Amino acid sequence: MNDTAEATGHPAPDEQDPAPEPVAVHGTVAPGYEPVRDAFARNFAQLGDRGAAVTVHRHGTPVVDLWAGTRDHDSTAPWERGTAQVVHSVTKGVSAAALLLLHQRGRLDLDAPVSTYWPEYAAEGKERTLVRHLLAHRAGVPVLDRPLTPDEAGHPGTGAAAVAAQAPVWEPGTEHGYHAQTYSWLTGELVRRVTGISLGRYVADEIAGPLGLDLWIGLPPERKDRVGRSGAVSAPERGGLRLRPRRNVQDAYGDPASLTRRAFDAIDPPVDENSPAYHAAELPGANGIATAYALSRFYASLIGAVEQGPRLFAPATLALARTVESEGPDRVLVVPTRFGPGFMLHGAASPLLADGSFGHPGRGGSLGFADPESGVALGYVTNGLQKTVTNDPRAQALVRAVRGVLQG
Repeated sequence: MNDTAEATGHPAPDEQDPAPEPVAVHGTVAPGYEPVRDAFARNFAQLGDRGAAVTVHRHGTPVVDLWAGTRDHDSTAPWERGTAQVVHSVTKGVSAAALLLLHQRGRLDLDAPVSTYWPEYAAEGKERTLVRHLLAHRAGVPVLDRPLTPDEAGHPGTGAAAVAAQAPVWEPGTEHGYHAQTYSWLTGELVRRVTGISLGRYVADEIAGPLGLDLWIGLPPERKDRVGRSGAVSAPERGGLRLRPRRNVQDAYGDPASLTRRAFDAIDPPVDENSPAYHAAELPGANGIATAYALSRFYASLIGAVEQGPRLFAPATLALARTVESEGPDRVLVVPTRFGPGFMLHGAASPLLADGSFGHPGRGGSLGFADPESGVALGYVTNGLQKTVTNDPRAQALVRAVRGVLQG
């Protein structure tokens, strides 16, 4: 049994979903990539997927583009090639790219105090917090003493004011812990202070627009029909056993006073992730909406040229994206994690393709990443949310299949 899969999940319920019907897989694979299609089909037959899509680019060209199941986790309407889903913390990787582009263009110094751009952030002993601390989950503000309501969380400025006023729970820069919710307001306000526009607008103008991506942080009203409904599904048993979290992780999620629970509960009560208001809001750490194709093309553009689109990262920025900023015990996730400036790096908590891979998983299953050495980029989105945070078995099955193809 995979210890990390246990470590990054929530306690699993005891009920069991009925065995799924065989699913028809649509789309294309290049010769040699058939094992990825087989793994994708097994995700439905054995691992509980309801509706999902996966795309893989190699050296800027799509080699896998597949979809199957239903566009809503609780309906029979078919998933279509352009179906998009909320991808949760996969959004953090897109937001990190926006900040690194600002750095690449000379508009943001990672070694400058955050208060250089956002003076109010210096409150409560945070004056020495650097921009790179914020990106790498070292800022010490993963929690809010007073959680925000869903309406407050989505209101421009309210979340930013809350994190600016928050006292850090550790000295910034000395430790790291996953800023599950507060990452949205930290990155969003920093981009607004530097550019004068929202992070969602910056992504639309500088990333999604030039690349032709179906990817949004703040969904335009005219695109609302593109988004499928997502919802919780239970993970199937494996060999008579259901994956469960380690006891220390289970305790952390179960304790309302723990940093773990407080970090994930920085918005309380929980948002309705299928509501138009949530889709339209800009939460750059949590509510991005994308297709699998868009995520894969986005990551392909970070590591090289793509068909009819720009390469986003210069070589120096690509090297920076993979530089380890945080490594070791994570005070929020309660397992060892590895982060660069915004991106999660290949490691036990979130295995990607290889040591040089970088990207970000999303709670419930979605994943996007790139591997410069092999030229591979992958995007996987799902509407069946299982109780995983960083290491979903369905995403990992696809990663292993791609690795097997490359190893021949």
